[in-house]
Amino acid sequence: MKNTVLICGHGPGISHALARRFGKAGYPVALIARNARRLADAVAELTSEGINARAFTADLSKIDAIRSAIMDAREMLGPIGILHWNAFLDIEGDLLSTLPEELSKSFSTRVTGYITAVQECLVDLTASKGAVLATSGIMALDTPQINAFATQYAALAIGVAAQHKATNLLVQTLAPHGIYVGEVIVNGFVTGTPGSHGASYTIAPGDVAKQFWELYTARHMHSVVVGKTVSITEAGCDD
Repeated sequence: MKNTVLICGHGPGISHALARRFGKAGYPVALIARNARRLADAVAELTSEGINARAFTADLSKIDAIRSAIMDAREMLGPIGILHWNAFLDIEGDLLSTLPEELSKSFSTRVTGYITAVQECLVDLTASKGAVLATSGIMALDTPQINAFATQYAALAIGVAAQHKATNLLVQTLAPHGIYVGEVIVNGFVTGTPGSHGASYTIAPGDVAKQFWELYTARHMHSVVVGKTVSITEAGCDD
């Protein structure tokens, strides 16, 4: 039996596509998010497709809530073999208008919660030689073009940049445990999500899930960029 895929920050886009991709490959799927009704709908949809899915309601900016949800998921579905971190707060505004409390909660969700989840899953991930997969965004990178784009998304940009650094550190830190770390950097708005309305270029969530699957199965590359909304030539990255 395959170990559980734990999806932290489930929503209708990338994380749901990933749940479907891995679930159809035989992995039990645990979904964690704040909205109980949306979680129930997602579980019903996945279950109708033959996927073993369960939902766990938690605020991923709170350490105790993360620990409790992971414990419940493990008890119900078995050991965690893959941790997918997809949690973030959708906050708009520049650095002069963003409230300090919003900055703090954004960081807590994107970084503190992320590392908490890794620590809580470490024993399972080590035993299974599992994986940590992180959804990132183009604002994690640092070029004049990207910074100009990110100005009105200050909390998001700072949070995802810190998460990107944390992921790079985890690549090194978890390697001795036999744990793979993979990151997909999304350069654009995801089809079907609120930010995609009116966007000239969007990315299908299934395409991002496919990239995660390819990273996970190959376990060779640790980061890939998907999409072309913002020029990243100066960052030295390509997809």
